[in-house]
Amino acid sequence: MQKGVGLGALTRNSRTNEQYALYGERLQKSQLDKLNTQLSVFQAALLEFSHTHAKDIRSNPEFRAEFARMCTAIGVDPLASSSNKKGSFWAEMLGTSVNDFYFELAVRVVEVCRRTRDENGGLIAVAEVKDRIMKLDEKIGGTSDVSEDDILRAVESLKPLGSGFTVIELGRRQMIRSVPKELNTDQSIVMEAIQVLGFVTHSMLRDNLEWDRARVQTVVDDLLSDSLVWVDAQADEKEYWAPTFISNINK
Repeated sequence: MQKGVGLGALTRNSRTNEQYALYGERLQKSQLDKLNTQLSVFQAALLEFSHTHAKDIRSNPEFRAEFARMCTAIGVDPLASSSNKKGSFWAEMLGTSVNDFYFELAVRVVEVCRRTRDENGGLIAVAEVKDRIMKLDEKIGGTSDVSEDDILRAVESLKPLGSGFTVIELGRRQMIRSVPKELNTDQSIVMEAIQVLGFVTHSMLRDNLEWDRARVQTVVDDLLSDSLVWVDAQADEKEYWAPTFISNINK
């Protein structure tokens, strides 16, 4: 007959488990301390780098984008508020220069979106926003070297304000939506087709998507009412164009 486990064995097992648990806690704390030390070293190096290259970060969009990617690689969001409420990470490091650059750019993005909303229904390509900002600078004699990456980060900086500005992808193009209305599935499909082809017609949608007339008419009417597409009634069959393509043709 097998003997039961004695009280002494149970006590020894309990002590062993406690020792393992204690060792595990110490090991976890040691690893956490090492990670914190490494992060501090990275942040110190990033701080020194930012001070040394502050001018390049401010003036060179490619350099600025690489610096932002370097921040992201070590888990630092340049535009996120810090825990000590002194502003963002960049604001603390660079005396608000780069941080202000993005918020100032965000204001200009908002202005472009609102100024063109009647033309495009609140949906505009990131590339077009960049071009409009740079052309406006040229007209007033300024020099603004802005990249599409800068525009995207500027829009990102608006999120904490609950502004409703978001970036969506239609086909291969990134678009800024400045109105809270979401595109439904049919609208998204049509808008993606327009981004590729420039325009669509009722027959194109019926033949390629196998939609019936009522479905095509409904989605086109919805897009027209929101000014997301413009109609060209001069062709043999009405063509529905994206305002962005019409602007590019007229350049």
